[in-house]
Amino acid sequence: MAHAPQIRIPATYMRGGTSKGVFFRLDDLPEAARQPGPARDALLLRVIGSPDPYGKHTDGMGGATSSTSKTVILSKSESPDHDVDYLFGQVSIDQPFVDWSGNCGNLSAAVGPYAISNGLVDPARIPDNGIATVRIWQANIGKTIINRVPISDGVVQETGDFELDGVTFPAAEVAVEFMDPADGEGAMFPTGNPVDNLEVPGVGTLQATMINAGIPTIFVNAETIGYTGTELQDAINSDTRALAMFETIRAHGAVRMGLIDHPDQAAKRQHTPKVAFVAAPADYTASSGKRIVAADVDLLVRAMSMGKLHHAMMGTASVAIAAAAAVPGTLVNLAAGGGERTSVTFGHPSGTLRVGAEAARHGNDWTVTKAVMGRSARVLMEGWVRVPGDSF
Repeated sequence: MAHAPQIRIPATYMRGGTSKGVFFRLDDLPEAARQPGPARDALLLRVIGSPDPYGKHTDGMGGATSSTSKTVILSKSESPDHDVDYLFGQVSIDQPFVDWSGNCGNLSAAVGPYAISNGLVDPARIPDNGIATVRIWQANIGKTIINRVPISDGVVQETGDFELDGVTFPAAEVAVEFMDPADGEGAMFPTGNPVDNLEVPGVGTLQATMINAGIPTIFVNAETIGYTGTELQDAINSDTRALAMFETIRAHGAVRMGLIDHPDQAAKRQHTPKVAFVAAPADYTASSGKRIVAADVDLLVRAMSMGKLHHAMMGTASVAIAAAAAVPGTLVNLAAGGGERTSVTFGHPSGTLRVGAEAARHGNDWTVTKAVMGRSARVLMEGWVRVPGDSF
């Protein structure tokens, strides 16, 4: 019996923020995968090594966590106002599907560096030394992202002394600006309210802030669901009851946000919305052993991603935190002490992060014009990824 040989596809393995993923140029993909559809999804699943019932991704490039099971497809933008088009695919670990419903804020920091290094940005716009501004069209949600990438001697500077909690080694800082970050074309608060009563069968009626900014996110108070906001991954991820509770909250919140019609549909939309819980500042020890002092943060936030507590904080959820903090009366804003604010520093399982947002009220509606955070990015490996030729 003949077996199909492996094929090789040009690819780059990159870290962006606290995530990492496999980056492709659209034109380098096999022809069948250059368009959205089953062939593309099957290819990316095989690249990552999903679905994997063992939950290890031993036979692929994935890392068996939501932060490391990611793929990116980039192409030179046809828009004169953008340099590169960026499409993100969150690959399920144990199910045979790729979720295209949202962006990855962490990997957004790697898009500009990749685009510069791979000829997707006009060389005339790249200084010999200084900061290159890369204009990114985020195709999943139809929004603009700006990367401000350090350049040294005409090439992307990757090394530096910028430290990001959740990342082991320092690197060069890439400033990431999310323009008009409300997700999609709808209102930033899809229910019209900064706080709602969300009925969750088996859990109760919870106060919730449901926001579309960066990524659709449901915020609840930690104490309401029996937590302090100082929890690390094992406290949640080893508790099957807790994981089921968060998934139930997510499913019913998704219905209230108009993202799905029935809670059962949430199983096929794992990437969005996110669920996060917030609390007032408190002392705790981060997963690295670093001591976080209450006086150094404005609030505590823990967030679920792909069914597990995230080891740090998703970039897109950080945008949601910044946006919600800027609007008086949201649960995020109240946990941070209330009032008007343009930035917050929040504590997460790996440490702290400072994020900023500019919010304005128009009648009963709120808009955020920009959210900003510091990230870093680095090429881990480049060359070719190999997959069996009959796998897509």
